[in-house]
Amino acid sequence: MALLEVTQLHAAYGQTRVLHGISFAMEAGSITTLLGANGAGKTTTLRALCAMVKTQGDIRFAGERIDGRATEDIVRLGIAHVPDGRGTFVNLTTEENLRLGAYTRRDGEAVEADLERVYGYFPRLKERRAQQAGTLSGGEQQMLAVSRGLMLRPKLMLLDEPSFGLAPLVVRELFAILRAVNERERVSLLVVEQNAALALELADHAYLIETGRVVLSGTADEIKRNDAVRSSYLGY
Repeated sequence: MALLEVTQLHAAYGQTRVLHGISFAMEAGSITTLLGANGAGKTTTLRALCAMVKTQGDIRFAGERIDGRATEDIVRLGIAHVPDGRGTFVNLTTEENLRLGAYTRRDGEAVEADLERVYGYFPRLKERRAQQAGTLSGGEQQMLAVSRGLMLRPKLMLLDEPSFGLAPLVVRELFAILRAVNERERVSLLVVEQNAALALELADHAYLIETGRVVLSGTADEIKRNDAVRSSYLGY
């Protein structure tokens, strides 16, 4: 059974329609990427999954319909959204930000264990645990955003442009950690990423979105070999 099934999803901001019947699915434990140009509807797709935008259509998570539910209920089911622009609480410390990620949980001891687990993936955050989050570098803030998502103990993480504005070396480090999280903890990842080459290296499956519609789908290898994708998105 698919972990996430999206069927004929429409979304709009006021009168402006952005998604026009998108359908896609992803298996539990997989990494799927949504590719497309700016304005194609990738970020809106992630927001629609979290009920942050007005939608029509059918969204199922672990077989259960979640469209029409409140954002907080969707979070409680185990869907963590790591938004574009980090979403860090700049006046709180690194550790306070991480504890906020676990706000829906009631298992205090396990939360303490998860703090250490997250610090294992991101030792730099442990060094900066008492530092105000607003004073962290861009790369550290992105790592904090991912870590805060992990504190939810999610089944699915939605990552919006995780490489945006980061130095190539930091991006490599971050994507290696995302792969490790996926492999060790079987957290499924749905990644929106402007850097198509990087996204296809990380993902198992890919969907190409153009003007709010899925126009191409397949394994990451199939999409890499597609001539139109190569010329438009991979530059060769």
